Amino acid sequence: MTTYEAAGVDIEAGERAVSLMKAKVARSRRPEVVDDASGFAGLFDASALLRYQRPLLATSTDGVGTKVMVAQQYGKHDTIGVDLVAMVLDDLVVCGAEPLFMTDYIACGKVVPERIAEIVGGVAEGCRLAGAALLGGETAEHPGAMGPDEYDLAGAGTGVVEASAMLGADRVRAGDVVLGLASSGVHSNGYSLVRHVLREASLSLDADLPELARPLGAELLEPTRIYSLDCLELARTADVHAYAHITGGGIESNLSRSLPDHLDAVLDRASWTPPAIFSVLAGYGGIEQKDMDKTFNLGVGMAAIVAQEAADESLRLLAERNLPAWVLGEITEGTGQATYR
Repeated sequence: MTTYEAAGVDIEAGERAVSLMKAKVARSRRPEVVDDASGFAGLFDASALLRYQRPLLATSTDGVGTKVMVAQQYGKHDTIGVDLVAMVLDDLVVCGAEPLFMTDYIACGKVVPERIAEIVGGVAEGCRLAGAALLGGETAEHPGAMGPDEYDLAGAGTGVVEASAMLGADRVRAGDVVLGLASSGVHSNGYSLVRHVLREASLSLDADLPELARPLGAELLEPTRIYSLDCLELARTADVHAYAHITGGGIESNLSRSLPDHLDAVLDRASWTPPAIFSVLAGYGGIEQKDMDKTFNLGVGMAAIVAQEAADESLRLLAERNLPAWVLGEITEGTGQATYR
């Protein structure tokens, strides 16, 4: 007799995964979350927006890319969800929006309840770190389309910003200071190139390299730093004009998106030393600097453009929050580009 389970879909495993993840998801709960008895929708009390004069809803969606393949190969699944949250919710904070809630979607070849619970637990932890609620999600089993140990994940987030407080290129002025906010490592971009380097150099994820303090796989799976609460606090207390989330495309490309057409961000490459993992990738892969620049964050996960007189205060606040930051460059007259001096 033909059954759904015979076709490769295990409904009971899916239900067990939901049961295992419940306690982890609960840690991300915000007071505005309203329980839906049906379980088909996530509810958020929109009366929380009444404190705004003109609330603008911000939304973002993203995935983690081929970093999931490194997680699968290394057998570590509890932090890839943090990466997802960082990719989604830290895009929202660039305009000054407070992340409110997020939903996730996991597709896999086979539901292994403990593995799914680890993945979703990472998403929930990331939401907690960002101050947002994990409001709902979906896990789909795709036998035949994916191998039993393969999975992918994506998510969408919603935030809110007061219209008059929205950050962006229109606030940036000549003389502003660009601050670099340290990344935790490679974050979640450029992993197709990372995996190419691993293959071409015959590097194992278990490799202990002299440049690194832990195995290569552990270094590459360091979860993406989440900046949401730090950036929101900085914007509340200092004269911040714009942010740039440094993701795919590198520092110059992403920072240019936060500049008006008549101003440049002139950056000082000597102001920081990229983490060792980047020199490892460049060395083993024979990657030229220009390709490193346009692929990786090189140690700068977020950039903040602040008024010149607010630079010292901003650095003090970030240091108090244990977020390494430094003066990365300055804003000058130009053509809307970020460049190195």
